[in-house]
This record gives sequence, C-alpha cells and structure tokens, in this order.
Amino acid sequence: MLNLANPGVFFSLVRNPGVVVFATTGPGITNTLTGLLAARWEGAKVIFLSASTSASQRGRWACQETSSYTMAETLTSKSLFHYATTLESDDELPEVYRRLAKGLAQPGSFIAHISIPTNIQTTSIKTSLSQAALSFAPATASDETISKCVQLLSSGSFAIWVGFGATNAAAEIRQFAERTGAVVMCSPRGKGIFPENHPQFVGVTGLAGHESVLTYMQKHRPLRVLVLGTRLGEFTSFWNPAMIPLEGFLHVDIDPEVPGTAYPGVNTLAIQSDVKAFMQALLQYFPNCQSQMVLPRPERQKINPRMQGLVRPQVLMDAIQEVIVDRSDAIVMTEAGNSMAWGNQLLQFTQPSRYRTSTGFASVGHFVTGVVGATLARNGKAVAIVGDGAMLMNSEVSTAVRYQIPAVWIILNDGCYNMCGQGSVLQGFAGMDVEIPQVDFVKIACGMGADGIRVEKESDICIALEKAIASPVPFIVDVIIDPTEPAPLEGRINSLISQGITNS
Repeated sequence: MLNLANPGVFFSLVRNPGVVVFATTGPGITNTLTGLLAARWEGAKVIFLSASTSASQRGRWACQETSSYTMAETLTSKSLFHYATTLESDDELPEVYRRLAKGLAQPGSFIAHISIPTNIQTTSIKTSLSQAALSFAPATASDETISKCVQLLSSGSFAIWVGFGATNAAAEIRQFAERTGAVVMCSPRGKGIFPENHPQFVGVTGLAGHESVLTYMQKHRPLRVLVLGTRLGEFTSFWNPAMIPLEGFLHVDIDPEVPGTAYPGVNTLAIQSDVKAFMQALLQYFPNCQSQMVLPRPERQKINPRMQGLVRPQVLMDAIQEVIVDRSDAIVMTEAGNSMAWGNQLLQFTQPSRYRTSTGFASVGHFVTGVVGATLARNGKAVAIVGDGAMLMNSEVSTAVRYQIPAVWIILNDGCYNMCGQGSVLQGFAGMDVEIPQVDFVKIACGMGADGIRVEKESDICIALEKAIASPVPFIVDVIIDPTEPAPLEGRINSLISQGITNS
C-alpha cells in the first residue's frame, strides 16, 4: 500500500490521456516493464508509482529487495523512463511534482517512475505543493520552413504518407489531399485517418499492407513524399527501397529525432511540428487542383461462407467488417501476430481512432488486456481480435467481470502460434513445434462469470458477432480457425530474408 502523499498529489497531474500505475516491490515492478515499454513506444503518458526497500534494509537481502543493489535498471534507466527517482523524503516532493508536470505537459510520450521506500510510505506530508501550471505550445514550423515546403511540393508530383501521429489532423489532411490531388497511403496504425474508401487512397503500407501501394510507387513514383506523424519503422515501411520517392521526403513529426532515421541515406527535409498546425499553415498556399490519374486501389474480394470446414480468417474479417466496423462505433484492436496481419490488410476504416494495433513494441498481450481499458475509457464497445496463444499468455476477463466492463474478445483459435509457424516455414525453417492444445475459451470465460459463444462454421459468424456487440457483459467469440490459410506475411518475411534471417 502506498500511503505517502495521498495519491491525489499524483492524480491531480494526470488528465486524459494519462494514467497512474501502482505496483508492489520486486516482481510487482518487473511485471509492469513490458507494459511500460509498450506505453513509451506508443506515445502514452504514465506515472508509475512503486514501493521499494527502506534505506536501512537495503543490501541485506530483504524479501523482494528493490534497491540500487538489486534492481538499478528499473530505478534509473533512461531507456525505460523519461524521469525516474526514489523519493527519500517529502522535502523532495516539490521538485518531483515540477518534473512530472513538465513531462506531462510536453507533447509526445512521458513515462515516469517514482519509487517510494516502505518507511516513507506512511510519512505525513509536511511540504505544501502549489498547483502546477506548466504548459507548452505545440511545435510549429517557421514561415521560412512552410515556404520551403510549398516550393518543393509545388515543383512536381507528391504523395502523402499518413501515420498515427497525424490523428488529430484528419480533416486538414483530407482537405489538403483533395485540394492538391495528392495520392495518400497510411501506416497500419494510421488506418482510417484518411478514409480507406477514398479514390485518392492507394493502401496501407508495411506489415500485411496492400500490393496497390507498391504498384503505385513502381508505376507513378512521385517526386516527393510528405510523411506525417510516422517513424517509418520496420512494420510501417520494411525500409523498402521501393518506397523512396525520386527527390526525397518531407518528414513532419513533433520528435526532431524521427525524420531521416528510417531512410538515413535519402534526402529528407526534417520539419519539427505538430501535424495539425503544419497542415493548417500549408493549406493557405494551395489552390484547388483536380487529379486525373487512375490510381491502383486495394483489392478486397469478399469470400462467400461455406457450409463445411473450419473457419477461414478472410471470411471472419469480412464478417467483422460488416457487423462491427460498418454497423457499430466500436474500437477494433488487433493483437500482435496473424490477427494484426489480417486486420491490417482486410479491415477498412473511414474514420480516425477506430483501429488500434501495435507495430512498434508489438508485445503479445497488448490488446488482450488493453481492450478492457479501452472499453472502460470510452464508455462504449471495444473489440480485440487476438490469437489463442495471446489469450493464454495474458487476459483480463476476470477484471472485466469484476467491474462489469463489456469488452469483446474475438479469438482466432487455430491451436498453434501460427505467425511463428507460417513465418518459419517461409524462411526455410522446418519442424518447429508451435502447436497448442486447442482450448475451449468459452468454458474458461463462463467459469469466470463472462459470456461467450464458440464458432465452428462460417455460417454462424455473423450471429455470434451480433450477440457479442449487444452483450452487456464481457463476451468471448471463440472462432475455430483453419490453420492452413496463409496469413499475408510476405512483406515481413522478405524483410527478414533481406536482413539475412533465413535457413539457406
């Protein structure tokens, strides 16, 4: 129990979209590390409060000792935390408070760790804390930089590459694209920021991305690409040379370290700016222009359900599109693995902030658990599409039951770690044991007080999804998937092979 400094001291700092996380000593801390690293990669703001061993007990092998003798990295590491300290007395609170307020007010991710020794936890606060009033104006490009961008974009054809960091600029990006006739593509995390059914949209890049993007780059390679709010990391670009424009990138990001990192040898104009502010400035300089180019588009062929055989993932995704994406306002989240690949390629969104996937840290269990928080935070439905392996590693069905949070899990139950199995075969590695004894997740869920339905035929999918969306309680849709259907992993496998990861 952390009794020092009524937690309100820290909660008062954190407003949406920030959180406070509490943990006990030792394994309580180490169990949070994957989640905290994922939060840092995803751009979240988190204050992590943990207990630690009192000064007089340190170095003496106290039970679950947490000190610089045993866990120095978790107390000080800059790769884990933007700010970390051990609070030894309440005299330090004003400075800790100031550091936290500053970090939370700045744009981008901020992960802080405040370690509170056991003997300090029950200490009464004697130091008064004034309300923090720090704020930071969003980074904006100078008039000179905007003029340079206008000059470069006006000199020839260009495409727009949209990432998750451009979420709050969806309206401006659409207006700018339609005004200039620019082609638009997006990262997997950027799905829906620009409508995927728009005639200027050529597809999703990276993991399980669309062939139409590469077709466009090969046949109509633009002079430049305007990159908005994406790091162009491996799962977004695979660092594929085919994605390099003729004259280089204009790369906009709030983090000045991002532009030029993915393609270090390519001419890149780095622009540190909030994407929305940048687009608003850019819009002032471009008149309307209608593009006459016939563009390649993502092809999406609906497959008719069959009466016999295991469920094909493509048919499941068609049903999810129809029942959940098109007929509800639920957030859809795809777990690392084949779930992510199928969702990136086959689901189509026309609004921002309805699709979430983790292409950075990509930890399994990210959304098996995160769907509970997402459902609670939005006071509406959130749906996680996950694998059976992820559901066995990590799930919070019992937490959802405890607080009656109507989260939905759709489980691709194929009795194996199929991304590992299929990916290994494609790389030339044979005989890997990736099988899992097939689990009845509905029985497990019902045993914890949730509800669910098991789907073994394609004709039953839509009814099951409709029940899940309508359910007032946590709900499992356990879909028995055909493990022989190859997931769209070619880009990922080619990237690995290009890095020398192959059994040849």
